[in-house]
Amino acid sequence: MFHTELCDILNIKYPIIQGGMAWVATAELAAAVSNAGGLGIIAGGNAPADILEREIKKAKKLTNKPFGVNVMLLSPFIEDVMKVVYKEEVPVISTGAGNPGKYMGELKKLGTKVLPVVPSIALAKRMESLGADAIIVEGTEAGGHIGELTTMALVPQIIDSVSIPVIAAGGIADGRGFLAALSLGAKGVQIGTRFICSNECEVHENYKLAIIKAKDRDAIVTARSTGHPVRVLKNKFSKELLKLEKEGHDPEALYSLGTGKLRLAAVEGDMENGSVMIGQIAGMVKNIKSCEEIINEILEDAKSQLSLMKELV
Repeated sequence: MFHTELCDILNIKYPIIQGGMAWVATAELAAAVSNAGGLGIIAGGNAPADILEREIKKAKKLTNKPFGVNVMLLSPFIEDVMKVVYKEEVPVISTGAGNPGKYMGELKKLGTKVLPVVPSIALAKRMESLGADAIIVEGTEAGGHIGELTTMALVPQIIDSVSIPVIAAGGIADGRGFLAALSLGAKGVQIGTRFICSNECEVHENYKLAIIKAKDRDAIVTARSTGHPVRVLKNKFSKELLKLEKEGHDPEALYSLGTGKLRLAAVEGDMENGSVMIGQIAGMVKNIKSCEEIINEILEDAKSQLSLMKELV
């Protein structure tokens, strides 16, 4: 049940992908999601190539299932990062913050599947023309860097505009969201925030507890004035950032203010002065479980919801 063409493309059991969250999505988390039947993703972020290489090698020891790497194309280390991706023959990459076109030929030669993250129809069409195997359509409900359109509105419009499989991301945490995405025509989902609250996620425990304590309005958007909005937890840092934005401070100064703040939260556990990137579904997350339990719970919930829907037909 719930086997889609995305499962065949990526050679996975369930059409569930774990988001590539910088400072959060390590080899341990990626391997656990892959072992549970989904596709785990290691976050490249702005990490140097040697660090990413260590994570990839570690993941290979922890799982014999396919896994991926999220590549930030604006990374200062991108050329070296891509050399590592080629050398290690990573099965799947997701891409963000740039155009993967110049790397597509070599990736295709290696058989690596390419899944760009897109926030608009125009970019989705462009990625399809470049040869993307599928696209991750991310709505504004997601944590971290976001676009402006909602998942519910954006996913069906992009599905109507491209012929390659679409993966829905943003605002999905349980079987209801999973089933809703499939109902819109998506061939799979990408989930981030829910997997942060897993036993295998190596993020600081304070980060997980902050998500569990979060309420419906606690995931707010900052840095809109810079042109690169980011959804984060409402805390001392984000409130100060919003105040400076309102006062009209220079976007570069605001960008500098945010430098290092995600690491401060994810690694050091500072929930007041760090940037705690979480999605709007944080208020739905009430516990910490294994990745296998999370995936099984999503699928069982989806089956239950489907049964209820059938009774209405």
